[in-house]
Amino acid sequence: MTAHRHRAPIGRVAALIAIFAAAAVPAQPVTRSVFPPEEFAARRARVFERIGDSVALLEGSTERPGEQPFRQGNEFYYLTGVAEPRAIALLDGRSRETTLFLLPAHAPDVDSKFGPGALYPGEQSARLLGLAAVLSRDALPEMLAAIGKQGRTIFTPFRPEVLGSASAYDTQLLTRLNHEDPWDGRPSREEAFRLKLIEAAPKSEIRDLDPIVDDLRAIKTPREIAVLRTATQIADAGILRAMHAAHPGLIEYHLQAEAEYEFKRRGAYGPAYFALVATGKNSWYTHYHYDTATLQPGELVQFDYAPDYHYYSSDVTRIFPAGARFDAHQREVYTLYLRLYQALMTSIRVHETPETIARRAVAKMDEIVAAHAYTDPDLKQAVLAFVDGIRNRKPGFLGHAVGMEVHDVYGAYQTLEPGMVFTIEPMLRLPAEHVGLRLEDMLLITPEGYENLSAELPVEVDAIEKLKAGPLPAALR
Repeated sequence: MTAHRHRAPIGRVAALIAIFAAAAVPAQPVTRSVFPPEEFAARRARVFERIGDSVALLEGSTERPGEQPFRQGNEFYYLTGVAEPRAIALLDGRSRETTLFLLPAHAPDVDSKFGPGALYPGEQSARLLGLAAVLSRDALPEMLAAIGKQGRTIFTPFRPEVLGSASAYDTQLLTRLNHEDPWDGRPSREEAFRLKLIEAAPKSEIRDLDPIVDDLRAIKTPREIAVLRTATQIADAGILRAMHAAHPGLIEYHLQAEAEYEFKRRGAYGPAYFALVATGKNSWYTHYHYDTATLQPGELVQFDYAPDYHYYSSDVTRIFPAGARFDAHQREVYTLYLRLYQALMTSIRVHETPETIARRAVAKMDEIVAAHAYTDPDLKQAVLAFVDGIRNRKPGFLGHAVGMEVHDVYGAYQTLEPGMVFTIEPMLRLPAEHVGLRLEDMLLITPEGYENLSAELPVEVDAIEKLKAGPLPAALR
């Protein structure tokens, strides 16, 4: 047993199916929170500690164009739990109270179009949310004028908002591309909002709220971890179903449909990102998502797909044969990659930097590489390049954080600390075959080491082949 500690797998496919059968996943209302008001109050309390006498002001997302379900921006939702369009939240560091500003009720929406269920200004909404007050947006200018007259600092998000199926990097990149496009050049909503704040409160300093919230989001609370655990169980169910269904002649999008069936029937809002279903040579590409290739005999399928569940994502990847079994070459390649992947995973320690972990992993990998009897010189060269890539890696994390976003924020942390959830996904490319292999698991850092939240999803060759050879597990029927 190595020095690190992590939750040992309790079984293979049977254990995973037992989890699905024993824990019925509740349906997810689109506009209601899985967390109680005290969860959001605790998050805001930590913001108050950081902003002192200042205030924080955040805009919620707008209505969706067309017939699309509303989804709130992640940062606004993280601090309020409110899923209403054009909401604005004011966190007052002096009084340590939060005021929410909402659009007034529109009678046709309530009486004829959407029905009851939305939040509107008034005492009832304030009690439900545990807030000081829920007012109409018309009340904001007067309050903001008073803050501006006092010259109090105003914190607000500078980064473009992130909705479902996106991460902060994506929205920042899109904003930059829009700025640089000579036929576009539009500002982001956040930039426009800051200009409004400067106009309304010219004596106030406008500061970035994002780093404060990012530090909080990097360490997940027990309630967040519970939701991420369920999101990962849903991802596992989708992948398990796709793995079992795969056979030559199907199209990549058929496997996507298998997973999405599990996502929706288990209460997910939708996918956390576009389906990365890559068969054969398509697996070379890290974000291939065209989904139109036909599975061929003798090909491997790389399947990377997970749900957006209660505003939290998962991110899990598995590799399996298009047919019933791995052939001899696939078995060698896959098993060798799996052992290198496991060498990295079992090198993880709490309170350590990724660089320290990578050095420990490379020492294990060198032994694995040296001990293997290669049947293909091209494979050996690819494996050596893979290990050298980790040996010479640039400073930074091993994979990426996962939380409200599939590529979630890390805050200012430089080491792996309890409560972080992240994935590792080192990719082995075989240039001679134009094939890539990439596994991915959801790892929760604990005080003792880590827990693999996706450990029950089959990863060994024999377990994958056994699943594909048997009937569809009862819990997935």
